[in-house]
Amino acid sequence: MVSTSEFRNGMVLKIDGQLFFMVGFDPFKPGKGAAVVRTRLKNVKTGATLDRTYRSGDKGDDVRLERRKMQFLYRSDDMYVFMDSETYDQMELAKDIVGDATRYLKENDIVDVLVAENNAINVELPIFVELAVTQTGPGLRGDTATGGSKPATLETGASVQVPLFVEQGDILKIDTRTDTYVERA
Repeated sequence: MVSTSEFRNGMVLKIDGQLFFMVGFDPFKPGKGAAVVRTRLKNVKTGATLDRTYRSGDKGDDVRLERRKMQFLYRSDDMYVFMDSETYDQMELAKDIVGDATRYLKENDIVDVLVAENNAINVELPIFVELAVTQTGPGLRGDTATGGSKPATLETGASVQVPLFVEQGDILKIDTRTDTYVERA
């Protein structure tokens, strides 16, 4: 059991037998009455969101999360196959569980898979990844009316804005949290 004072983003709660991922919470003190905590929860299996309000001091059923280091092996249709780095067990995850990580995921990458009650609920990429540029337009000298950047397609198919001096074949360091170029690697 976890109290409302211990709520934080990323926490997993069990509500009516289903797992919900907390994506937001807001402590609120109305003019009259007791304080409340408004939460936004996302169903782990269906992806549906749920808004729920708890009174201050209420308790919820929290679920322990386990982070497992796993290696991405390959993609088969809409399934992504990962291998546990310690036990060598393989796990297939649907595209909706992998989520936005598919933009920067390439074979043999090591990622953190969040597991709750033996169910994978999320895939977390490292903060920075290094990817090769497969396609980009030429950077024209003096063309800074657009801020001095141009679009580039990376080896995973993701597209990011890069400086004009970046060329095809360059290896770039990308921030996966903000989807932005950091530097050449």
